[in-house]
Amino acid sequence: ACCSCCCCPRAPMKEDNARFCLLAGLILLYLLCGAAIFSALEHPFELRARLLWKQQLDNFTRRYRVNLGALHTLLRQYEEANGAGIRVDTLRPRWDFSGAFYFVGTVVSTIGFGMTTPATIAGKIFLIFYGLIGCAATILFFNLFLERIITMLAYIMRWCHERRLRCAGVGVVSSREESSGEEDSLEGWKPSVYYVMLILGIASVVIACSASTLYSSMENWSYVDSLYFCFVAFSTIGFGDLVSSQRQQYESQEAYRFGNCLFILMGVCCIYSLFNVISIVIKQTLNWILGKRQLAHFRPKHGSVETVCDSETDAGAVAEVQVGRRLSGEMISVNEFMASNKVSLALLQKQLSETAHQGPRQSYSHQNGFSGGVGALGIMNNRLQETSVDR
Repeated sequence: ACCSCCCCPRAPMKEDNARFCLLAGLILLYLLCGAAIFSALEHPFELRARLLWKQQLDNFTRRYRVNLGALHTLLRQYEEANGAGIRVDTLRPRWDFSGAFYFVGTVVSTIGFGMTTPATIAGKIFLIFYGLIGCAATILFFNLFLERIITMLAYIMRWCHERRLRCAGVGVVSSREESSGEEDSLEGWKPSVYYVMLILGIASVVIACSASTLYSSMENWSYVDSLYFCFVAFSTIGFGDLVSSQRQQYESQEAYRFGNCLFILMGVCCIYSLFNVISIVIKQTLNWILGKRQLAHFRPKHGSVETVCDSETDAGAVAEVQVGRRLSGEMISVNEFMASNKVSLALLQKQLSETAHQGPRQSYSHQNGFSGGVGALGIMNNRLQETSVDR
């Protein structure tokens, strides 16, 4: 019994460590597989491009009798000039007001295309402090955007329910009479995490397809290249190989630049929120895997139950296994995918505030393996842990 008292309180810590190691291993495996696939796809093309460039360079030097070393020096000088915004193609100035505004937008949104970068020491130092405040504020904006999406879905679900009751002839009691405030009127109408993920996924696809139609016509890109640019920009990866609104002149130039900024803003908001929700589903999957392992560990052998700790600990372990079963059901059940697991908005906002101020919810946050967080991650973690306790 003494041993069980010493070991059992460490169970949440061990579970967190197991989840962390499992996620690290899966990410490492994911990176290795991705590296192998991209190497197989892109390396042959790189070799062909190198060979073609060597042939073109040899033909040029022989035809015009140019010294190869002098040509290499000129090309290196051009690369340096390109870093300052000078290119062979006629492009708009990079550091006029509109170009600078486009640049700071890519900074605070963490896109960072890389084709426009500060060249002066003062500009680089200022960027450090400017990006520190700007990126933090923008991330907060994205988190609040996800919170508003959840609130909007709760309003829509409640409105649809009341409308169905009215059509059925059932009297609907006003939510204001049932509760003391507007926040309490959304009690029980919070959507499932899967429902939020579905809505954000559909919105992201619609925005990306609409933006790709615009880019393919204005930038003369193929539609696939336009979709590729939308994902790279909206996900804030920002390679910089394709960048919109860089030519000096466009048809309907002002309208296009406004639409470009609007699409990027909406796309980044939706994709960032979608990433937050998907991260919760990934965490739920890790809990499901750990629950399967615990289920196998506590499975009876030869008609007897394996004793690991005292009876109180066994009860806790069985409860954790039941949570794992519930999570498994949530992952594979279509009905659960479309069902609405109701959680109070007022309680979510209170939990968000307490988490931001390191409130008294730390012990509760480990009951089902969901840790806290600030912003959208904290909202979804608290929602998932409460639904797992309620059920």
